Amino acid sequence: MKEIEKIFPIYKVENDAILSVQGDITVAFEAILPEIFTMGERDYEAFHQAWVRAIRLLPPHSIFHKQDWFTDRKYRADFEKAGEAFLSLSSERFFNERPYLSHSCYIYLTKQAKEHKPASSAYTGLLRKSIVPHQTVSTRPFMDFMDSAGQFQRILTDSGFVNLKRLDDDALAGTANKAGIIERYCFLLDEGEQPTIRDIHLKDGMLIGDKRSMLFTLSDAEELPALCGPRINHDRYSTDRSKFSVGFASPLGMLLDCNHVYNQYIFVDDAPKTLKRMEAKRLRLQSLSAYSRENAIARDATNDFLNEAISEQRLPVKAHFNVLAWCNDNEDPNELRNKVSSAMAQMDAVAKQERDGAPQVWFAGIPGGEGDFPMNDTFDSFLEQTTCFLNKETGYRTSISPFGIRLGDRLHGKPLHVDISDEPMKRGLTTNRNKFILGPSGSGKSFFTNHMVRSYYEQGTHVVLLDVGHSYKGLCDLVDGYYFTYSEANPIKFNPFYLTEGDVLDTEKKESLKTLLLALWKKEDERFTRSEYVGLSNALTGYFVHLEKDKTIFPCFNTFYEYLKSEYMKVLEDGNVKEKDFDISNFLYVLNPYYKGGEFDYLLNATENLDLLHQRFIVFELDAIKDHPILFPAVTLIIMDVFISKMRKLKGVRKAILIEECWKAIAKEGMAEYIKYLFKTVRKFYGEAIVVTQEVEDIISSPIVKQAIINNADCKILLDQSKYENRFDQLQEMLGLNERQKALILSMNRANDPKRIYKEVYIFPPGKVYRTEVSLEEYLTYTTEESEKVKVQEYAAKYGSIRKGIAELANDIRSKSA
Repeated sequence: MKEIEKIFPIYKVENDAILSVQGDITVAFEAILPEIFTMGERDYEAFHQAWVRAIRLLPPHSIFHKQDWFTDRKYRADFEKAGEAFLSLSSERFFNERPYLSHSCYIYLTKQAKEHKPASSAYTGLLRKSIVPHQTVSTRPFMDFMDSAGQFQRILTDSGFVNLKRLDDDALAGTANKAGIIERYCFLLDEGEQPTIRDIHLKDGMLIGDKRSMLFTLSDAEELPALCGPRINHDRYSTDRSKFSVGFASPLGMLLDCNHVYNQYIFVDDAPKTLKRMEAKRLRLQSLSAYSRENAIARDATNDFLNEAISEQRLPVKAHFNVLAWCNDNEDPNELRNKVSSAMAQMDAVAKQERDGAPQVWFAGIPGGEGDFPMNDTFDSFLEQTTCFLNKETGYRTSISPFGIRLGDRLHGKPLHVDISDEPMKRGLTTNRNKFILGPSGSGKSFFTNHMVRSYYEQGTHVVLLDVGHSYKGLCDLVDGYYFTYSEANPIKFNPFYLTEGDVLDTEKKESLKTLLLALWKKEDERFTRSEYVGLSNALTGYFVHLEKDKTIFPCFNTFYEYLKSEYMKVLEDGNVKEKDFDISNFLYVLNPYYKGGEFDYLLNATENLDLLHQRFIVFELDAIKDHPILFPAVTLIIMDVFISKMRKLKGVRKAILIEECWKAIAKEGMAEYIKYLFKTVRKFYGEAIVVTQEVEDIISSPIVKQAIINNADCKILLDQSKYENRFDQLQEMLGLNERQKALILSMNRANDPKRIYKEVYIFPPGKVYRTEVSLEEYLTYTTEESEKVKVQEYAAKYGSIRKGIAELANDIRSKSA
């Protein structure tokens, strides 16, 4: 047993740098990498070239060490943040303790001292009996190296793919309450964990505390893949028509689902000396080639290496890559071994489990101790090839925006807060908040839209929905919203004449009422005269003055009709208004069906659900009347008036209108101009317009969708498009999708976790695929299955409210499946 103080390679941490006992200087960065599954072929190539340019800037006798930590974590629910919201609390309970893989990445740049003796398996810092610095470090070498490190940081940051943050003394050495990166590596601590000292056993395997560790290396050229590149195809998400890209080393990164550290070393030596050494080796092999075919082959390989180095201006380097994986002492190490071996096999590499040399390789991985790496465990290569083995991706990040929706990351389902409205605008990715949602039947479209509008509502948004399939009935009941639908027993009712508290008869209100009355009076192809328009305007003004005088009169179409028959008739007679200028008799006759006792007397005379301006959740279910020649145009006009009123009068309040499949019917009834107007102007009033459709043909055949909606909806949301895989080119051209986006969209739901129930959704921006995974309570609220909806209603009636009904039904389902 040795005391670690006597063999520890670190002499001092100061000036945000690490000084080794041999005089090596190391600076460290924390790197924030691109999220996995978000880059295409060109992105990987550009990122790869950025790494090559950055490492080329390092001076001779430098070591580039990239250390990626992947640790098993569990999601910790925040019940206080969820508050009293029923569905938010159920979601927190559902995701609590959800396992996922956490990733953190560190880059160490080491400048070796001139007198540093190269380490090997025979000589390493583990064998030193005392710590004696070999030289005193002057300020000049330190400053020169800092300049190189600064240029390295600038090259990578300017690439736009990665952000680097310099680690300070506390982050390196730790504090009393938080372990630094050096301590974290030595004792395999979780990020942010309290400093904990653990026993380290290196005999008969590596045991750090209760963590049994295994080291797998890529250190011999014979074990490496024959071909490498910045990216490889990820077969699980690829199709016959699209190839899905991941980083070449991703199988050893986020795709390796276990606790592990992926160490990547690149040793930059003096290139001319290296080539001179290789030339001497070639000459020795040349002289021995007559005695052995192996020598002749080695000579040719060395000759090819030298030719490529000189002709292509390649930088020769030495490299080593290893995976340090661990499990608890009571867990089966064979499963861990199989996972790592399988991951390396995906790269066409052969996994070698280090046993005798594992302690030396592990010890050299201590940040700042890279100079003690055993060089006999490295291989010669070029910088362009070795950078292919760098891990280039991290996991999905959650947004810090206060507004957004909860979705799951694609690999593990970890809940994320995703802002698809405000954040893209702040980053300049979009110019409006409008959204276009495309998903065929069964793709999870209704679930996603329910989930989105519920999140919006809980965060203070005024939501107006136009539906044709009763998809939002459960959610509307749960949030105690207004649900307008038509049935013979309970027909749809409005009251556009009613002014809520704080509302006034402004020009906009008068114009919407005149538009409605003219639409009911005149046919679509019948024009109205200027005098008729003025007469109607005067009638409305007089009616509201009449209401002010007599507070006992209830504002509705009935009292307006009675005012026209009595009071306004006298006004017209006194003003000598001729019948040809304003035929009020014809007007009264045509609108008589809307007066009490008429066929449609319910439509404009509602006495309940009158405060539509301040009601935050309103659903208009139009399935029963979407083909009605009289009711549908009138109802759509009223709906437009409701949302425009919210849009203009609710200052500083977020509002959203979601139009489901009924947009087809609206477009047929001459409402195309309204849709165009809505999509172009809603942005100015802190609002967003959302249109949902099922079929690709709808997009292609409808000029309304093509011109007004797609061109003015910067956020595109697509669900499972596997049905259209063979004719996806039309959709790709229509939406302006590139090959990376096409591959992402076609990859949805191809490799879902069989243990969990969810659908995937593609959202651009940010250009990622997420899970729409919800709790059982949320599922019962959103479901569109008739049998399940009936069950929910039965439980709601039994327990007195839909909230209690859903909670009890969810408990019953869970108890039966337990």
